[in-house]
Amino acid sequence: METIQKDKDALLKKIESALDSVRPYLKADRGDVSLIEVTPDYIARVKFEGACSSCSMSAMTFKAGIEETILRMVPEIKAVETIDQ
Repeated sequence: METIQKDKDALLKKIESALDSVRPYLKADRGDVSLIEVTPDYIARVKFEGACSSCSMSAMTFKAGIEETILRMVPEIKAVETIDQ
């Protein structure tokens, strides 16, 4: 059980590192992104915050920036989704 938690913690750390690589661009426009969860089937769910939550370019930012970066840097992740909450 402890090994599973360590693996999960390592996975979350890798995802946060991927997000940290795109955050400066988001913060330059007064926005951000948060990791909400990773599902058991390895889907990362993220949420835009600040100016990014209502930006007309957020779909492009998601596809070309966030999704691509996570999938490239964290090959365990099968898909990335945004949530609106």
